[in-house]
Amino acid sequence: MNLVVGVGLRGGTSYRELRDLVNDVVAEAGGGVVRVVVTVEGREAEPGLQRLAAALGAELHTVPAAELSRLPAPTPSEQVELLAGTPSVAEAAVLVAGADLLVPKRRSPNATAAVGRLPAPAYTAGEREVVHRVLAERRDVRRGFIDRPIDDDLLMRVLESAHRAPSVGLSQPWDFLLIRDIATRRKVHDLATAQRDAFAASLPPDRRQAFDGLKIEAILDTPLNIAVTCDPGRGGRHVLGRHADPRTTWFSAAIAIQNLWLAARAEGLGVGWVSFFEPGEVAAVLDLPAHIELVGYLCVGHVEEFAPAPELVRSGWAARRPLAWAVHYDQWGQRGTTSIEDDAAQAGKAQAVGKQSVRVVVGGDAAEHLELADALVVHLGSEKPVADFGVLWRPARTPVEAVELGVEVARDLALQGVGELVVQVVEQSELADGLARGLRAGALACGVAWSG
Repeated sequence: MNLVVGVGLRGGTSYRELRDLVNDVVAEAGGGVVRVVVTVEGREAEPGLQRLAAALGAELHTVPAAELSRLPAPTPSEQVELLAGTPSVAEAAVLVAGADLLVPKRRSPNATAAVGRLPAPAYTAGEREVVHRVLAERRDVRRGFIDRPIDDDLLMRVLESAHRAPSVGLSQPWDFLLIRDIATRRKVHDLATAQRDAFAASLPPDRRQAFDGLKIEAILDTPLNIAVTCDPGRGGRHVLGRHADPRTTWFSAAIAIQNLWLAARAEGLGVGWVSFFEPGEVAAVLDLPAHIELVGYLCVGHVEEFAPAPELVRSGWAARRPLAWAVHYDQWGQRGTTSIEDDAAQAGKAQAVGKQSVRVVVGGDAAEHLELADALVVHLGSEKPVADFGVLWRPARTPVEAVELGVEVARDLALQGVGELVVQVVEQSELADGLARGLRAGALACGVAWSG
């Protein structure tokens, strides 16, 4: 435990008295390492105090009395205020250091001492700014790669950062397959092209036109592709933390990809994650062992520049979801708003970014509607339906919750380029009516046209 000791003392207080007092308060705190000794400005030249800090191997800090006097110490003293200009020295010194007070001031004939626990140190403000900048400026890059090889030392630094990722039970289930061979990359490119064509064919005409302008991979544009894989059985039977939720193995590999991505951005390398293919087909091209699973396929290289915003935002394909929508307090759905109307008004922060029209079918048999490319069926029942991206499972428990879910569906569709909602209520129930009301409220708040 890292400790800070606040000390108040009269002039000429001996090192021995200070040492014994501090040893007592540190022992009362349960022990630990004293990192900092803090006192009021003007006492830093006291020989006993200087020797104490040196013996502890601690830094000696001083604070002006005026600054100490502003802190609400537990046991202020009028006498101390008359002598030192602050009602507390020892306790206030602990608090001003940003520590949690563990032991309030204890006295010896000529000194007082208090002990606090220091939290783990943060990086400096400048260092924190760089970290947050890297997080904010990471991009999924598919355009603007330049014909320049990646230095081996640079690549190893990026991979080392990926390899430092946390993993369930320290199983480290990932491997990195570095692919430079052009013939292999052409085969993977062909798979991605086929999936792109299939996805385009599934889109409504207006959405397909917008999709035509998007680039979904840079497999042949980059000097290096990296296949990140996962071994679900790595570590054997008793990997700590995996038994209850085996998905943590794949989560671990995904975190390694995030580490790689951020390290690459810090080094000036662009990374694009390609998801337009069946993992099994790519695994066959790469001749992966049967027990190894593909998690991510990355295109890596130097770029002309990093765009100021994600391509999908700049193109109008989608918009960012406000943080306020994603934060819940103590209970799901408690987002700090006071009513459904307020929740819908929050949606107005993200206006519709496109003109796509979606037919939202509330209830009924999904199979009857999914042949239409613009249909989205909302299933309200408690039983989870068969997985299909054309079906949203929203098992509302009350009509009020149904309204809230409707607001959420509408505003999330607005973020995905929907400019018009055509609502068809098939199921006759209070839940269905509530969800339809929520769809309308969310649509209107986002500037999305609504009919139904």
